[in-house]
Amino acid sequence: MASTRAKLITGLVATSALVLTGCSGGGSQGDGGAESYQIGINQLVQHPALDAATAGFKQAFTDAGVEAEFDEQNANGEQATALTIAQQFAADDLDLTLAVATPAAQAMAQNIINIPLLFTAVTDPVSAELVDSMEAPGANVTGTSDAAPIERQLELLKKIVPDAKNIGIVYASGEVNSQVQVDQAKEAAGPLGLEIQTQTVTTVNEIQQAVEALGDVDAIYVPTDNMIVSGISSLVQIAETKKIPVIAAESGTVEGGAIATLGIDYTELGRQTGEMALRILRDGADPATMPIETATEFTYVVNEAAAERQGVTIPEDILAEAERK
Repeated sequence: MASTRAKLITGLVATSALVLTGCSGGGSQGDGGAESYQIGINQLVQHPALDAATAGFKQAFTDAGVEAEFDEQNANGEQATALTIAQQFAADDLDLTLAVATPAAQAMAQNIINIPLLFTAVTDPVSAELVDSMEAPGANVTGTSDAAPIERQLELLKKIVPDAKNIGIVYASGEVNSQVQVDQAKEAAGPLGLEIQTQTVTTVNEIQQAVEALGDVDAIYVPTDNMIVSGISSLVQIAETKKIPVIAAESGTVEGGAIATLGIDYTELGRQTGEMALRILRDGADPATMPIETATEFTYVVNEAAAERQGVTIPEDILAEAERK
């Protein structure tokens, strides 16, 4: 459990006489004499949302005029690789680490105990056992959640597909964040007159078969599932053939062929995480007492070409507010 992990880490930190709040003094001198920080980034997989989060994190340092060297590593969707990266970071002389996506964060939390660990693009850090609570994370871990406004996204789906009754969701069985979102979707679906049908996958290669196995659904909802998003073209291919509208949880998936979302700006979420990192490094903030932060603003994003291919029309009131992909 997360609380057990927090107690273990507290003991280890005390034994080794390492004080996390003193990390602001851990940087080295840059070329111009200014302090420069060494930061390791463990990103689960390459896809637009996670890439944007990483870019936003780094941009926060640039905007603040703070020098940092980033060791960026990508696990290519493999948990074993994420663990290997985490183990290497644990052995390196780093001032702070960042995990991008839930499985990467879980791998890092198992190994990074003596320096601050931030995460971003994690839906439910409590369920993932990364922190004790959203308000008081405990130990050396904190960050930002990309929890999506799922009820509002299903309301969007109903606006675009008014007669929809059966909604399909394909998700990776090994991603805790995806199961959380599926449970939330099922809870939100009832009052909207929707029923959720699900299929799970263990690899990207299973996505098309899983979409076929959903059967006769009226629309597909794509959560912020790293495996599905990285293989979105496979899902969209079947959806377009069958004229099944696809609604997404984030804008990168819309760019990849979904019709629309009311979603998070992952660049801004990453920047928000970077600002948290700066408070730790420069101001001596303690990750254990820094509440998990979440996105507060959501934006309509649409793909009109995808809507045409999937046989629906996006309402004018949504188009009036939306960004185009």
